[in-house]
Amino acid sequence: MNKEEDILLKEGKMLPVMEHFYTLQGEGAHTGKASYFIRLGGCDVGCHWCDVKESWDPTLHPLMNAEEIAETAAKHCKTVVLTGGEPLMWNLDILTSKLKELGCTIHIETSGAYPMSGHIDWITLSPKKTGLPKEEIYEKASELKVIVFNNNDLKFAEEQAAKVSANCRLYLQSEWSKRDEMYPKITDFILEHPEWQASVQTHKYLNIP
Repeated sequence: MNKEEDILLKEGKMLPVMEHFYTLQGEGAHTGKASYFIRLGGCDVGCHWCDVKESWDPTLHPLMNAEEIAETAAKHCKTVVLTGGEPLMWNLDILTSKLKELGCTIHIETSGAYPMSGHIDWITLSPKKTGLPKEEIYEKASELKVIVFNNNDLKFAEEQAAKVSANCRLYLQSEWSKRDEMYPKITDFILEHPEWQASVQTHKYLNIP
């Protein structure tokens, strides 16, 4: 990356885009909704079970003009999901301003480990023990989605739920490779704590992106 590209990246005029695609949202409160996904490269949270580890190194992904990618997304759909990687590593002001100008509703999927930027309508907070959320993000979260890899994650989920607002929706989602083991435990937990709901990666069952 040259000096000019570095400046454009910090300003948010260019962003490292791993991929972008039109599909159905597979998880959480908006499951089944047509959505245009923009997956940004770069993440240093380091979840060992991450299913997109190829997104971690931002230098592997081309820098794209933020306003141009916004225009591409808006041509397909007015619900746009920013994901990663960790999208909040980057300045999202220009991308999201252009999306709002084009009439889009903007969702973000984040660990919350970086400060908020941009104009976001729906925040999916998926906290990770390896990089806990900034305090400011808890109160802004629209939904809390905790990935359950082992029994300790259920306790972690309760700890995280205590920090979000009363209006935040609460979801437990098994890590994909552990689903046969963990969903029975998630079910039992939710029956005892009905404020929670189960989230399933429906896009993997549907064999779509």
